[in-house]
Amino acid sequence: MTNESAIDMSSLAEITGDAPTTPFALLDEESKREIRRALLQAVAIPGYQVPFGSREMPVARGWGSGGLQISLAIVGNDDTVKVIDQGDDEGVNAVNLRRLIASSTGINETTEVNEATIVQSRHRIPEDPMGADQILVLQVPVPEPLRGVERDMKELARMHAEADYSKMWVSLYEDKVRNGVITQTTGYPCLVAGRYVTATTPIPRWDIPRLHQADFLTLFGAGREKRVYAIPPHTDVEPLTFDDVEFEVESADGATCKLCGSSDSFLVESPGTTPSWTCSDTAWCRRRRQA
Repeated sequence: MTNESAIDMSSLAEITGDAPTTPFALLDEESKREIRRALLQAVAIPGYQVPFGSREMPVARGWGSGGLQISLAIVGNDDTVKVIDQGDDEGVNAVNLRRLIASSTGINETTEVNEATIVQSRHRIPEDPMGADQILVLQVPVPEPLRGVERDMKELARMHAEADYSKMWVSLYEDKVRNGVITQTTGYPCLVAGRYVTATTPIPRWDIPRLHQADFLTLFGAGREKRVYAIPPHTDVEPLTFDDVEFEVESADGATCKLCGSSDSFLVESPGTTPSWTCSDTAWCRRRRQA
């Protein structure tokens, strides 16, 4: 009789709204610990893809669920979060993820890099320099850099284990011979800490030099592929290129931002009949105009 009463009271508490509230940062503590353990392994072995139990999130996989899980696992009460989508703080993906993180934790949100402790991004690294007290979280759709040259999962594991990246070198050589230049942009393969070839996806080549010997920690999360990997601070990140072919970033000769006049930032072409360019990093562009 006592047990039945306890059950009835528990059900009544759930109906009246007195049931336990949503945990801090949505994920339960066991899930956060499991993700953090995977991240610690990723930091200890730079560039190595660590499998983890990707959780169901209130966003579709492929829309930043991997990066979101990392942010929710590492966030604390004193953190401030900034989320950008292709450099834009006001993109639909950026706004929804930022609201989700802030509403589930109560932490502050910002559009300024120097105010943020966690910067979650898709497709860009902010133009502003980041420091040792900040963490960059990148949303990754395809974490496997060798997917374009090999499909068999066992063979991919062997190639990474033996550092056998010959097929990648052949692919880059064929690209160079056919097109005169290496055409691969986002997801350009890089050698991390002299050991693992890593996909820097989805950032453009423009941002890759910022990862080399960076002061900040970079965490990569692929929710759909259930993989995380990391580039710790002060780690060598070397784009794969040939001795007689220099690594080149994207450029638009003579182009300047129509809003702030910048010619030394990553520019994207604006839609319209007349070709024009704007800064990809909207917060950086806005602050430059104000200054």
